[in-house]
Amino acid sequence: MLKKMQSKKGFTLIELMIVVAIIGILAAIAIPNFLRFQAKSKQSEAKTNLGGIFTAQTSWFAENNQFGTLGVISWAPVGSSVRYRYTLGVDAEDLGLLTVTKVAGDWAGADPGITNASPLFTFTAGATGNIDTDARNDAWTMNEVRTLFNRTDDVVQP
Repeated sequence: MLKKMQSKKGFTLIELMIVVAIIGILAAIAIPNFLRFQAKSKQSEAKTNLGGIFTAQTSWFAENNQFGTLGVISWAPVGSSVRYRYTLGVDAEDLGLLTVTKVAGDWAGADPGITNASPLFTFTAGATGNIDTDARNDAWTMNEVRTLFNRTDDVVQP
């Protein structure tokens, strides 16, 4: 009787090791890029919410001729996974809080009679959060003319 040669099916150990090495190299390249893109997408939360604060502030200003606090404008972040802490305002000099006092001399119009601080005509909203696992925080600000500024970038640069 003739014995049929049995053919071996499967992969050799060398072939499997090569495949594992290739997967490891691809993961080493892809994972840092994925984490950076994920962090950038988390930053969009801050940008969107600061835009929401801007919209709420401009609506409040149209009704009341001054900007308000977060509680007054009834703004709060939406969602269960809020990654940032939102604040509103800095000290009065930076916000443009004007104090008008009467100056001696002739007036060319009616005396406005303003001796106290006038309403706030500017605002700065801020968002601070840690979007990855390092100790550095991500910080964004937006002002009354919708200027968005990234004060501290938490996204790791390649």
